Amino acid sequence: MSDIHIRITGRAGRITLTRPRALNALTWDMCLEMDAALKVWAGDDAVALVVIDAEGDKAFCAGGDIAQLHAHGIQGDYDYARRFWRDEYLMNARLADFPKPVVSFMQGFTMGGGVGIGCHGSHRIVGDSSRMAMPECGIGLIPDVGGTYLLAKAPGRLGAYQGLTGARMGPGDAIHVGFADAYVPEDDWPAVIAALEESGTPDVIPQAAAPAAPLKSMQAEVVTLFSGTDLSEILERCSASGSELATGAAKALRRGSPLAMAATLEMLERLGGGPDLTIQQALALEYRFTWRAMEHGDFLEGIRAQIIDKDRSPSWRDGLATLDQARIDAMLAPLGEDELTFEGE
Repeated sequence: MSDIHIRITGRAGRITLTRPRALNALTWDMCLEMDAALKVWAGDDAVALVVIDAEGDKAFCAGGDIAQLHAHGIQGDYDYARRFWRDEYLMNARLADFPKPVVSFMQGFTMGGGVGIGCHGSHRIVGDSSRMAMPECGIGLIPDVGGTYLLAKAPGRLGAYQGLTGARMGPGDAIHVGFADAYVPEDDWPAVIAALEESGTPDVIPQAAAPAAPLKSMQAEVVTLFSGTDLSEILERCSASGSELATGAAKALRRGSPLAMAATLEMLERLGGGPDLTIQQALALEYRFTWRAMEHGDFLEGIRAQIIDKDRSPSWRDGLATLDQARIDAMLAPLGEDELTFEGE
């Protein structure tokens, strides 16, 4: 059975992830199949909108199939991951700029690569089970798949907080931070999808009141704790605060890759989050880091510690006290002929 079901139903182009036992983890083939369908549907008058959902109740998509990337990387094959990320990022950009409505229904875990599929469309639906996060710093990567684009546009310093800690957001927080647009009770999703297929318009999506967003009341504290771009100072403030949010954040900051976290802060600073920021700018900057992540960063060690050996004791290349700006700049330097571009895509 395929890992993804792509078809046209009524007036809707339909994409359903069908790997529930693997939490619908995204493979390279799934990326390519999605991208190919989007290319065709963009010019197909029979397709009025696109609907993306997933089988199973545990996850919309818990991330990319990183064990596969690790298997190639430990053999010295860094190009496999680079080509995967390139194709994935081009698909992310195509979703974000698609000329027709894209409606995603994101239950359960939506993390990493799942954010890249579900959180760049025009109508992003969450329910009570939705749990969103960008936990990449914990495995030696930066929040990619356009994650830095979303984080840069988040209110206050919530982007820095979410990007560095990988904290999970419920449906209300996901809407508040900018990863989702609307809450619809999950029992209603089948009927809403059927109405979308029949009508071809997102106007049929019901307008339900969003659940509470705890981060709203914590936003001032997040601004205080996560201001600036000095990772050590942020950790010091979190360690000294003693609040529940700060204590959890400090634990995550001590656990994550110093290089990945510092680079994330640098990227959010460079992107700025203003009205002229494009997802292509964010993806191109992300690709500079991910292109180097295996050979010069902590990605392989992070996957080993979290996914392969599961000892949760990564040996990062850099320490918070020893990491310097030159190391960060080197990871984000232009790639020359390998730079990610979007011309002709």
